[in-house]
Amino acid sequence: MDEQVLIKHCTRGNRLAQRQLYEMHAGRLFAVCLRYLQREDAEEAHSNTWVKVFQGIDGFRGESKFSTWMTRIAVNECLMMLRRKNVFFSELDENAPTLQTEEHEESDTAHLLHLIANLPLGYRTVFNLYAIEGYSHKEIAEMLSINEGTSKSQLARARGILRNALEKNVFKI
Repeated sequence: MDEQVLIKHCTRGNRLAQRQLYEMHAGRLFAVCLRYLQREDAEEAHSNTWVKVFQGIDGFRGESKFSTWMTRIAVNECLMMLRRKNVFFSELDENAPTLQTEEHEESDTAHLLHLIANLPLGYRTVFNLYAIEGYSHKEIAEMLSINEGTSKSQLARARGILRNALEKNVFKI
């Protein structure tokens, strides 16, 4: 079944359509959650996201792609979990930890994702929101209750850490 037909059936509570839609998008949506949270929390956020997707699917108006709509729900769920855990996104000092690099036989993409996942939490969150999800610094500042300058500096520091890791021959190019 095509995605639009599945969505229509899901608005009517069709469990088979929900299952097919879940199978179509679950992997990518879980990967989004893993960009922000550790595995256990990502699993919870992923489950909560699907509950919200199916509860609110009749509110999907098709103004964007369905995957974009779901990703926004997942990102918001991850950010809410971080807030509930009292994770604060403030300026980190200049002595913030750097990435520990190891030799890996993974693909370049998988290794880069590993490096991003090991950024300090604030840096990782801002990096993901800006570089991967495409939010502006203004939007990030509002989402995380920080100022735009903090968002910009955390992005710059995240990029610096990643650049240093790459310059240390993490990738054998």
